[in-house]
Amino acid sequence: MITVLNRKELFITMEMNRQAKICDILSQNGIDYIVKTTNPETAPVLGNRRAHTGSFGINPNYSYEYKIYVHKKDFEKAASLVKSVL
Repeated sequence: MITVLNRKELFITMEMNRQAKICDILSQNGIDYIVKTTNPETAPVLGNRRAHTGSFGINPNYSYEYKIYVHKKDFEKAASLVKSVL
């Protein structure tokens, strides 16, 4: 089981296809993972910028950030698998 205390950040991307590819690689190799998805446009610290500026000029393909976490004990194996494919 992956928790906040035993996880390590493996990869950050804003591309859904890349995130899906990495998750497939991890699954195929039996490595548990967690994906945390955030929308930087609605960051609570900055408020909702979209409400003030609209969505003009924002590429919808890059509107979400994906952080992929794995268990600390699996990090080295996961990192080498991801590195070999990307």
